[in-house]
This record gives sequence, C-alpha cells and structure tokens, in this order.
Amino acid sequence: GMLGIVTEATVKLVPTPKVARVIMASFATVEEASDAVTNVIASGIIPTGLEMMDKRATHMVEPFVRAGYDLDAAAILLCESDGTPEEVEDEIARMQQVFQNAGATRLQVSTSEQERATFWAGRKNAFPAAGRVSPDYYCMDGTIPRRHLGRVLTAIEQMKETYGLRCAN
Repeated sequence: GMLGIVTEATVKLVPTPKVARVIMASFATVEEASDAVTNVIASGIIPTGLEMMDKRATHMVEPFVRAGYDLDAAAILLCESDGTPEEVEDEIARMQQVFQNAGATRLQVSTSEQERATFWAGRKNAFPAAGRVSPDYYCMDGTIPRRHLGRVLTAIEQMKETYGLRCAN
C-alpha cells in the first residue's frame, strides 16, 4: 500500500454562476454531431456541460421526461454555458455558430431555468428510461478521443444494424 499525507491544499473558489443556459442541437447524422463536439472544443469554448444522445436514446427518454427532443434527429447535443449574463450570451452565440457550421438541423436555446432543467432531464434519466423499455441492459462507459468520436459511434451504429442490437448512445 501507499501512504500519503496532505499538509497543504490550495483551492480556487469560483462564485455560483448568475445564469445558465443550454442549447439543444439536432443533427442528421451521429458523425455530424460528433464533429460538432470536436469543433466546439477546437474553437476554444469550454462548455459547462456537453452531452450527446442518439436517436434510440432520445426515443427512449422523451416519453419519460417530455423534454421536446427532436425525434427525427439521428443525434442531439446538449451544450451548456454558465456565468454572467454577458458571458453566457456571447458563448451561446459562438456555440450556435459552431453547430450551424457543423450541419445542425435544429437549434433551441433554453429560455428559463425550468426549460434548462427539462432539457437535461432526459440525459440524466437515461438509465431509468432504459429500464422501462428493456427488462435488463448492459451499461458500458468508454473514453474515445474527440477526433475519433464520429468514426467510433458510426461503427457502433453499423454493428447495431449488422447484429440486430438495441443500443442507445
């Protein structure tokens, strides 16, 4: 075993953000959504939260939370910004531009705290929603380098088709 003793710690206290807003962006392909993730980070934006759900996941959770997810989209991204009102407005505008350039078919920005929480509710309740549509499921979490995200998720889509798997990402 190892023994470690902490004798000093330096922390940076950050004030609670005054405002938080989330963009829900729809994409026609999982690859476009994956590229949008890469492009957000490459543009220097560090969102508070950035999550993707594929079509199966949105269809699984929408009846559970009624968030208004785009059920025609192959994938949606939820991308959040928080801070001062001015910082958030600027970052949201920059993220919208990145998503439009990546091929977003629909963009919706939360207009209230309730709407922001509702957008996130589906993503946060994906496991209970999976339990509603399947008697049991296997959860696997992995790390994929951003530059390979589209390729890996596309390969998973192809395996689902080839082997008749029900898989939500």
